[in-house]
This record gives sequence, structure tokens and C-alpha cells, in this order.
Amino acid sequence: MSKKLVPIEMIENRIYMIRGQKVMLDRDLAALYGIDNRHLKRQVRRNIERFPQDFMFELDQNEVEEMVRHFGTPFRSMLGGSTPYAFTDYGILMLSSVLNSPRAVHVNIQIMRAFVRLRQMLVGNKKLAAKLKELERKVKGHDEEIKAIFDAINELMSPPPERQKKIGFMR
Repeated sequence: MSKKLVPIEMIENRIYMIRGQKVMLDRDLAALYGIDNRHLKRQVRRNIERFPQDFMFELDQNEVEEMVRHFGTPFRSMLGGSTPYAFTDYGILMLSSVLNSPRAVHVNIQIMRAFVRLRQMLVGNKKLAAKLKELERKVKGHDEEIKAIFDAINELMSPPPERQKKIGFMR
């Protein structure tokens, strides 16, 4: 089986923030696993005790309407027709045991890598924001000097202006 069944970037584009949690919808997971969405939902319902509220939840009507507006499509069928399930990273891990196929296991590994990568980016952004705040606090009163430095750096980074070639014959 190929190491990269699904590019992580494709998975990251299918992770949504709903109820303050990063989740993936059942239809997206079914597409990644290469199975029908009805089959995925059937397996979840048969093993519902494995999916507590912090692993999976069903979207309410307002959330469905918000998702439809978000996608810019007037059709609910885009979300699978019935009310979609939203799976947290723990629920996605549990899906690999419920679906019980080699593809599900390998796709789950890629999905977990995507969730980890998003967490690392979030932590990195928080650290960067804290460092910028610290730097801002330290440089108070030196605004003009810093602006001059940044202007000089930007001038050095910009490409030199192209010379206009004269039209006509040269002597």
C-alpha cells in the first residue's frame, strides 16, 4: 500500500471548526476511505457505544444551515442529505477499528498527521505572537529608528527598476 494515499493538504482542507472543536464530516471521511457515506454511518450506528459525545456528534439544523452557507451552495444534499456526523480526532481513530479495512487504517494515519500538523502550527503561531508582543514592549520609544531600518531592508529586498529600452535605431 502506498505511503501517501491522500495528501495531508487535502485532509487539512476538510477539517472544520464546529462547536469549538476541529472535526471532519462523515461525507469527507467516507470519500477519503473510499466507501459510501451510508456504509460509514451504518457502521457508526452499529457501534454507537464507541462514539461518545467528545468523539462524534450529530450537527443540529443551525449548524447544517451554516455549513451550507459556508460552502455557498443551496443544496443540503452536498452534506450527505441526512444530518451529518462530525468526528473529532478521537472519533476518527475509533473509526479505523469500526471500519476494519487496511485502507481505513492507512488513511487514519494520514489524518492524524494532519491534525498534529495543525496543532503544531497553532502552537507556533502562539509562540510567534508572544515573541512579537515582547519585542513590541522592548522597542517602545524607538519607533522612528525601527521604521528606518525596515525601510532600508525593504529597499534592499526590492528588485532594481528595469531600464526602459529606447525604441528605434541606435547609432
